[in-house]
Amino acid sequence: MPAPRVSIIIVTWNGLDLLQQCLPSVVATTYPNVEIILADNASADGSIPWVRTAFPDVRIVQHPDNWLFARGNNAAVQRATGRYLLFLNNDVEVPPGWLDPLVEAMEAQPTLGAVQPKLLQYDRRDRFEYAGAAGGFIDRLGYPFTRGRVFDTMEPDRGQYDTPRDVFWATGAACMVRRAAFDAVGRFDERFEMHMEEIDLCWRLWRAGYRVRALPSSTVYHIGGASLPQGTPRKIYYNFRNSLLMLYKNLPPARWARVFPQRVALDGIAAARMLLQGEAAGARAVVRAYRDAHRLRSYYTPPRRSAVRMPYRRLIAADYFLRGLRTFDALPRRHFTSIRAAA
Repeated sequence: MPAPRVSIIIVTWNGLDLLQQCLPSVVATTYPNVEIILADNASADGSIPWVRTAFPDVRIVQHPDNWLFARGNNAAVQRATGRYLLFLNNDVEVPPGWLDPLVEAMEAQPTLGAVQPKLLQYDRRDRFEYAGAAGGFIDRLGYPFTRGRVFDTMEPDRGQYDTPRDVFWATGAACMVRRAAFDAVGRFDERFEMHMEEIDLCWRLWRAGYRVRALPSSTVYHIGGASLPQGTPRKIYYNFRNSLLMLYKNLPPARWARVFPQRVALDGIAAARMLLQGEAAGARAVVRAYRDAHRLRSYYTPPRRSAVRMPYRRLIAADYFLRGLRTFDALPRRHFTSIRAAA
């Protein structure tokens, strides 16, 4: 049987330096049936002429404006022909055989909706990278963390997370999604614009009966911070706003009513901490995030019920800041639960 086609979609905006650094490795992928689609968000730095000259086989989809991550990817998907979609950041370097384990898992397990490779740092290749590490989880209030990275602690990779396993979410920095599943659950939510849209997508995949998995047998190297550096007010805004939207649209109303007051309290503490540290712009970003999340709620209809559980029953912030549990392996196994509840 011929190898199923994989469409690699790379959204870029004024990222010529990153493309010159990372795109050659993507083009050198040895998987036999792949198309590479560059979704350009109206770059003005010469990205398009360079790609056309250096790699004429790369298909270019030019957007009229900076459509950011969600819309930029969704629009490019309309031009993709693959059975599998591989969403890849423009600042990720890949080894030649990185796609094969991902495709093999998808072909062998029809219930898989999304898979991710292991993400290591580009400059420190023995250490996990912030964006996705070895697969993502959320705690009972929706705060995300990963195998290999909890808050700002990024572990060295000693092979401790090399076991493939189901996870709650796969990173948008390097994520393969089954095309049929992507279309079935509604694609990326364009109201999110950027940040946490992959967690929302994976939550909807779980709700639709698909699974999400991390496959450390495939490894890629992520520079990170190319779109928005950590700690900037704009990044804080998107992370807080989109986290609230994700909870509202995926939690049944009764569960949302229990979660929301606790989120207000903890997010208020986070904003107060920013103020005390002299980061007033960050605190204001949290306030704007709550305001705009409230305005956007009218676009969503939460599910009446859901068989998908939040996989970690404790608060990751309490474990990290109060109990000193700084790594995924240090978190008590007894407080993890099956993501999908029994029917």
